Amino acid sequence: MAASGQGPTASEYVIHHLTHLNTLGHPQESLVDFTVLHLDTFFFATGLGILTVWLLYRAARHATSGVPGRFQNFVEMLVEMVNEQAKGIVHNPESRKFVAPLALTVFVWIFWMNFMDLLPVDLLPRIWEGIYAAAGGDPHHAYLRVVPTADLNATLGMSIAVLLISLYYNLKIKGVGGWVHELFTAPFGNHPLLYPVNFAMQIIEYIAKTVSHGMRLFGNLYAGELIFILIALLGGTATVFGFIGHVIAGSIWAIFHILIIVLQAFIFMMLTLIYIGQAHESH
Repeated sequence: MAASGQGPTASEYVIHHLTHLNTLGHPQESLVDFTVLHLDTFFFATGLGILTVWLLYRAARHATSGVPGRFQNFVEMLVEMVNEQAKGIVHNPESRKFVAPLALTVFVWIFWMNFMDLLPVDLLPRIWEGIYAAAGGDPHHAYLRVVPTADLNATLGMSIAVLLISLYYNLKIKGVGGWVHELFTAPFGNHPLLYPVNFAMQIIEYIAKTVSHGMRLFGNLYAGELIFILIALLGGTATVFGFIGHVIAGSIWAIFHILIIVLQAFIFMMLTLIYIGQAHESH
């Protein structure tokens, strides 16, 4: 760290903002130690998931048949958009009763998680440092990352969940025998010599789809988070030009990032529909 009484260097600032919270208490005498669990990702992802469910529940509970209010009208537009996409991809009406609401929830949930990237970089971390210090902890170790989708653990977790759902529909629609037959006969044909190649290709396809599904969302949001951190560094140069550059660059990037936030949530939702829809198709 920097010398006593001085602020962190640029590299220390960036590293601090890119370090996850996985320990509560002093590093040598941890009150709670989660080596592999990122507490900040878990907290914000869970909290925003609850917010998503509550908002959708509130919209459904207070829906009226008369002239809708702004909130109801907006939610109805989202529902209609997702239903139209689901109808074009998942052709089984019974499956759509679960898949369409799932896609809507995924879209709204990921949007809120992405939206956290628009908060000032130091806002919540500074608040957390104060809470941490008041509880007797070392504020230098009060790490906090507030964008769950900038954590590969979260995005891969969601993509693995989509994989499990698609496997479930493979088994439900095709049966165990039908799905196993497909694993060994597609894409190159039903011949014993081709069974190992077909099976290997199927496994590679499942792994590739799952990894790319999670990596795409993570990569875009991690890059966006890093750029916001670098822009915040520009504002800490204690010069007029640095402050002006910080405001201008931050505003431009925030406006552009709004598109990324919505687009990445939409892409993840669409790929979720596509992968589940593929489970309904026979080769």
